[in-house]
Amino acid sequence: MSRILIAVTHLLGAGHLTRAAALARAFAGAGHAVTLVSGGMPAALALPAGVRFVQLPPVRITGTAFTALLDPEGEPVTPARLAARRAALLDAFVDSRPEAVITELHPFGRRVLAAEFDALVEAAGAAVPRPRLLASVRDVLARPGKPERIAAAHARLSAYDAVLVHGDADLLPLDRSWPVDAAIAPLLHYTGYVDEAPGAPAPAPGPRRGVVVSGGSSAAGLPLQEAALGAARLRPEESWRVLVGRGVPEAAFAALRASAPPNAAVERARPDFRALLAGAAVSVSQAGYNTVLDLLRSGCPAVLVPFEAGRETEQRLRADTLAARGLARVLPEAELSAGRLAEAVAAALAPAAGSRGGLPPIALDGGPRSVAIVEGLLARAPAVSRPALPAADWALLAAALDRRAQRHGAVAVWWRDDDATAHTPALDRLLALRRETGWPLALAAIPAGAEPSLAARLAGEAEIDLLVHGLAHANHAPPGEKKAELAHRPAAALEREAAQGLALARARLGGLLGVLPVLVPPWNRIAPDLAAALPRLGFRGLSTFGPRGSAIPGLVQLNTHLDPVAWRTGRGLAEPRALLARAADTVGRGEAPLGLLTHHLVQDARTWAFCAALLERLRAHPAVRVARADGLFAPEASPVSQTGARVPPA
Repeated sequence: MSRILIAVTHLLGAGHLTRAAALARAFAGAGHAVTLVSGGMPAALALPAGVRFVQLPPVRITGTAFTALLDPEGEPVTPARLAARRAALLDAFVDSRPEAVITELHPFGRRVLAAEFDALVEAAGAAVPRPRLLASVRDVLARPGKPERIAAAHARLSAYDAVLVHGDADLLPLDRSWPVDAAIAPLLHYTGYVDEAPGAPAPAPGPRRGVVVSGGSSAAGLPLQEAALGAARLRPEESWRVLVGRGVPEAAFAALRASAPPNAAVERARPDFRALLAGAAVSVSQAGYNTVLDLLRSGCPAVLVPFEAGRETEQRLRADTLAARGLARVLPEAELSAGRLAEAVAAALAPAAGSRGGLPPIALDGGPRSVAIVEGLLARAPAVSRPALPAADWALLAAALDRRAQRHGAVAVWWRDDDATAHTPALDRLLALRRETGWPLALAAIPAGAEPSLAARLAGEAEIDLLVHGLAHANHAPPGEKKAELAHRPAAALEREAAQGLALARARLGGLLGVLPVLVPPWNRIAPDLAAALPRLGFRGLSTFGPRGSAIPGLVQLNTHLDPVAWRTGRGLAEPRALLARAADTVGRGEAPLGLLTHHLVQDARTWAFCAALLERLRAHPAVRVARADGLFAPEASPVSQTGARVPPA
């Protein structure tokens, strides 16, 4: 049994939620524990005992304004509501401890809710063990008009293990609606259509009778239903049944009933919809995912009026595909009128129109096949997703490494991470990356903030060296100056705090782990007089960022040079090309060893992926030698140490 979390938010109709609930039931039926998180308006769902349902503070839209989120009362959604949704979603993730996370539609859609989906993806990426991350999409996607939005979706997919495409590639491959490139094509798994409802009963002996009209669950179907009542007046010889979704307001429903001619019945949507289709002469509907499944199961001749408002293309593509197979007739929404609809129904009623032969083989077992695909992914060893570094830019760094090695031998490279205080999911992710790449790690811990959980988590971890990250990481810079803890104050105060930092680090972390007497000043800034006094205070090493300062007797100074976090522009990943160029320049200037600086508490998925790719590339380069802090900072040590003996606690 595995634990599965499915996150979905439906904004207009309930189709997305219906499909997600069907998947939840399929997983539960196979013995898995499922958490279904819904962020749309509450809807009636029949869920088995194996499915835990979590309702986020709901949001909705009106019409096709997908970027204008509203609360249930119709008021614009506030930042507080969005924050509450995100917190509840992350709580559901923590509580369920999933082994697989499925995001419905994201990252191909739901851009207006990208922040909360990204938070879930980040949490999944930081968890240890990392759950499989999968996207769940229908057979047709709405392609954004702006290329940068497609690029953003593909960038987000770098964190995903697979995409479950709930359709049949032989009927409607995803590249009919979305640009499938070489990067995402291997991620696609076609499941067939997700249809857990029983097939329609066989029609009663004799001819099919009447016209059944449906318009989905929302008010988007009202224009079709109004036109159908007009068509019923034009064709009084047929009986018409118009089914209205539960999302249509009561006033609009009452208005439809009041305007119905004698040969038309108007009622709310019914659970026996497929049974009605099985005996109907014609179905009139939009071309939503679930409606099409009803038509395919029932074999009822169909007139499709696809929803196309707001430049929507999904339903039109699906309708045209079915029409090309002889499974339906299409009336474009722009041509919808009572008269045109009456003509389309008459054509569908013609004897030749009702004879379609057998249905072509279309996969309709998407629920069980989705379960089998996810079970297969869970059974495999997790793949480490690594983006390809730009070939030309990596070649620039590789050439600099080669030139440096020819002149001075192997180039030492070391890795430092700052700001450790406690056992967090981000720390787990950092340690997982250390194991995956095989790189030793120098972890700068904040002594005054170090919690017992940090030492407990690090106990037993191989190739971890602890450095002293100041005292409390408190800013003492005056207004207008750059942040610093160990500067801008009297020398005696600075020396006292540096000594306290070393003593406190040894007391809180040195018992099980050992602490290197190496100072990493917060914000990488230190007063020159304090740096000169460090050997007298018991330190033998100093590490900041950038080029080294003047030599200090008795002190090994080794800095870091490459920080992938874009601190000034949102804390995402800095431009990879600029990072690699900076590394090449550092190597070319003779600075050694080359140091990578990471910050596990703030890095996003792209930054983690870049670091992983860089470390793997560097480790594979013949001119690079992996360096470890306890060897680099050892007195009279070789500049390269792969295994160096651990320095015992002082």
